[in-house]
Amino acid sequence: MGRLDSPQEPLLDPGWPRPPGAGLGVEAPKRKRHIGLWLLLLAVQVTCVLATLLVAEARTSRFQSQELSRYAAQLGWSVTPGRSERILFPRHGPFDERLGYTRLPSFQSRLLERDFRIERQARFSPALMEYASRGFTPPYGEKTRAGLTLESCTGETLYAYRHPGRHYPHFDAVPPLVLEMLLFIENRQLLDASVPNANPAVDWPRFARAALSQVTRALEVSDQSAGGSTLATQIEKYRHSPGGRTDTPVEKLRQMVSASVRGYRHGPETLTARQDIALDYLNSVPLAAAPGHGEVHGLADALWVWFAADFDEINRLLVPGFSGPDALPRQGLAVRQVLALMIAQRRPTWYLNGGREALERLTDSHLRLLASEGVLPAELRDAALEQRLAFRDFSAGSVAHRVPRDKGLQVARTRLAGLLGVSLHELDRLDLTARTTLQPTLQQAITDYLQHLADPDFASEIGLFGERLLSPEKTAEVRYSFTLFERSEEGFRVRVQTDNGGQPFDINEGSKLELGSTAKLRVLATYLEVVAELHEQHAGQPADALRALAVDRQDHLRRWVLDRLIADPALPLDALLDQAMQRRYSASPHEAFFTGGGRHTFSNFRREDNGRNPTLEEAMRESLNLPFIRVMRDLVNYSIHRDADRRQLLEDDGDPRRLDYLASFADREGRVFLQRFWRKYQGQAPRERLDTFLGGLRPDARRLAAVYRYIYPEADPIGFTAFMAERLGSHSGFQPSVLFERSDPSALTLSDQGHIAGVHPLELWLVGFLQDRPDASYADAEAASREARQEVYGWLLRTRHRNARDVRIRTMLEAEAFLDLHQRWARLGFAFDHLVPSLATAIGSSGDRPAALAELMGIILNDGVRLPTLRIDEVYLAEGTPYETRFLPDDARARRVMPPEVAAVLRRSLSQVVEGGTARRLQGSFLLEDGAPLALGGKTGTGNNRFQTVTRSGQVVHSEARNRTATFVFFLGDDHFGTLTAYVAGSDADRFRFTSALPVQVLKGMEPILRPYLEPGARSQCQPGSDRDRLMAESRPHNDAS
Repeated sequence: MGRLDSPQEPLLDPGWPRPPGAGLGVEAPKRKRHIGLWLLLLAVQVTCVLATLLVAEARTSRFQSQELSRYAAQLGWSVTPGRSERILFPRHGPFDERLGYTRLPSFQSRLLERDFRIERQARFSPALMEYASRGFTPPYGEKTRAGLTLESCTGETLYAYRHPGRHYPHFDAVPPLVLEMLLFIENRQLLDASVPNANPAVDWPRFARAALSQVTRALEVSDQSAGGSTLATQIEKYRHSPGGRTDTPVEKLRQMVSASVRGYRHGPETLTARQDIALDYLNSVPLAAAPGHGEVHGLADALWVWFAADFDEINRLLVPGFSGPDALPRQGLAVRQVLALMIAQRRPTWYLNGGREALERLTDSHLRLLASEGVLPAELRDAALEQRLAFRDFSAGSVAHRVPRDKGLQVARTRLAGLLGVSLHELDRLDLTARTTLQPTLQQAITDYLQHLADPDFASEIGLFGERLLSPEKTAEVRYSFTLFERSEEGFRVRVQTDNGGQPFDINEGSKLELGSTAKLRVLATYLEVVAELHEQHAGQPADALRALAVDRQDHLRRWVLDRLIADPALPLDALLDQAMQRRYSASPHEAFFTGGGRHTFSNFRREDNGRNPTLEEAMRESLNLPFIRVMRDLVNYSIHRDADRRQLLEDDGDPRRLDYLASFADREGRVFLQRFWRKYQGQAPRERLDTFLGGLRPDARRLAAVYRYIYPEADPIGFTAFMAERLGSHSGFQPSVLFERSDPSALTLSDQGHIAGVHPLELWLVGFLQDRPDASYADAEAASREARQEVYGWLLRTRHRNARDVRIRTMLEAEAFLDLHQRWARLGFAFDHLVPSLATAIGSSGDRPAALAELMGIILNDGVRLPTLRIDEVYLAEGTPYETRFLPDDARARRVMPPEVAAVLRRSLSQVVEGGTARRLQGSFLLEDGAPLALGGKTGTGNNRFQTVTRSGQVVHSEARNRTATFVFFLGDDHFGTLTAYVAGSDADRFRFTSALPVQVLKGMEPILRPYLEPGARSQCQPGSDRDRLMAESRPHNDAS
């Protein structure tokens, strides 16, 4: 126990109890109460001061104006050469999507893949990079009105589309009454000049009420909520928020921050920025989508689209004192229309389509409210209440944008849309300026000339009448298509691309046509390339080494080159190529050629050429067919026998490789028949399909039994007997039970069943397959028929069919050779993915495209170097924004695809076609301004595309014309080249006999038009690419100095 007499224990204190106030330190609690009181008073004072400051700040925005304007000044960018390493593109937002900003990464990738390079691009400052990475929108002067601008090579504007099409050009153009109505409804204090530093993005009292209403709604105290949006945040929402909506509180905060920083980007004072906000809202507010027009933006366009109102007239009516007293009803209607659209922006799709009656009622109530608040005069209110909204009847007339029917413009827009991977509708609405290579003056002159050719008098003046040309009554039925290119360092620039059809379809680029003898130019180019290839392999080797090389007896090209080099091992390439052009090939048509899996004969255009044995130079000049058939045969044999053991494959029936070739043949040939039968039965119902199949059979009991048992292998004898009775009718003499057993599908192969039924086994297989799987696609059928295709051709492997095997292996080797030839042709611009594996390809059976022929001519003219074909030579996206990017052609994409010596020989050969060959009527017709002759060359070709039905013996039993073409591919001087094609489509082509003389004569008539543009160094009177003086221009004087 402790001591009881401790002096510290008050109970044992002798003075206890003490009098009140004595002892125990009562003064200390009094001091604590005084300190607490003072702290409370200080807290109240601080709170009052803070509240006063907050209220003052809410009213004046002085502090935030200083800090936000200082911060906004750091958010800049510069435009510098090359690709930017500091740039962030927006990921969402309706306006960013429409203007193409969200798709800039995709556009960039596509253009870089298509022979463009980034010449300059925006580069964010470090502060802007950090700001944008947090999801905020970079502050810049956003475009309320933008669209595609297409410039010609001369700098003229070919096409300019702007969306929206109508707008207020500046703040002072907005009628005061329109502003007053807008601000009363949406943001009453926005333009208060007494608060120069006001934050346009936040109306603090309104924001506080909105926040309080959200709290009470969350607590279920009230189900009403007030809006806190300002015009600035609304603009931020419908431009940059995902889907144009505010889905989360975080998104609302992002809108407020982005809009606040944007408001102060020009400094602390914001009255001008607030005026811009009101103007931008009126010019860009989304107001639903209209049929034939698409999205409607801005009050001006909405008045025209929804009410068919004249925007200028509306503005005149709403300017005080501008209209007379008799205009009051029209003024009332104008007020009603404008006010209705301001109200409709809350739910535009509903109010402007299905909710029009509700919109009328809301408009009436707002008119009364505006008048009671002094915004509208009473007489104007009454006039507006008497009116009713009359919406446009879209079925009565289209509001779609109409593009001028100019061929060059169609080509440029289509090519640009293809480059970017967008539709034409989307293309027009991008923030994009592009420069086309077209020469507008020349384009229009050529277009007029081609259209004038339909006039018989003009056609006669040009010289288009005569044998193998036209007659006066047919001039209007021929379609002409013309393309002119100019060679430059960056690429082959298209200066003219036009026709006389006036339709979007372009036969130069969008077609596959049989262009006849123009294919001989490709054959000759390949022939000379092979000679150059062999020269490179063997030139300089000793004669004994060359003699020791094994050469197949059918490889005539290799044998000829080796013989020349044995005779002269130092023979240069150009001399060898000259000798190659002097080789002779027979023009005799009296030889049958095994090609394309069958026996074929060919003919020359003129019978008097049949007995000739011309040089290849002569055959090219006069366009003889049979020499080029034989050249193509040499090329095929060269390709086949590049592998030394191909001869063994052909001669040794025991070579195991033959099985692979035969299997490949069976697969390929089987797919050809399967496709044919698929087209026959495509889209038919099961019963209809069976009727079609059986309708092609002779009603024979054994055939019908084989078909039925194959298609219905699980059928019973009763069903079989009923089927046979239905199909044979009164025919008798068969025993159903016996036929049923003999036709058992398990005892017969597919080939046997097809033989019994008298049909191709794969047709029988396909009908059975589709009966089991009526919804199958062709791909399903092809995959399922793999074994059936091999089984059908199993007979090839039997010993007695050695000759059949040899024939089919030669067919497959020829097909492989044409794959090699296709690679060579594709390198020179051939546009399609395969060649017809037949010697007839030498005279055009594989088809071609005039634009692709022109590209080959450009390669020849450019000494064998292939350049990109340019129809667009500048793409400028998002100019004046933080996403600005300019693309130019990439001159590093040039590729040598032909030896220069080969190109030189081809140019000489093409010149001879004009000097004394099939285009000799053009000789001497093109002169320079000083009278000097212009170097000319070209190749002619005539195509007569027909659909023919031929019997097994080769007899043509039906022939129907599909089209007729006549083409001239040419070069004019050192830098210009192109194609001119005359074309008649359909069965009417049977009435025409024109040849390639027609386009040659048409080109001759163009000489006065073309002459000024062909002068050396004139660049077709085009201007060099614009520099725009913006290479190092900065968006702010203080931007990113790093």
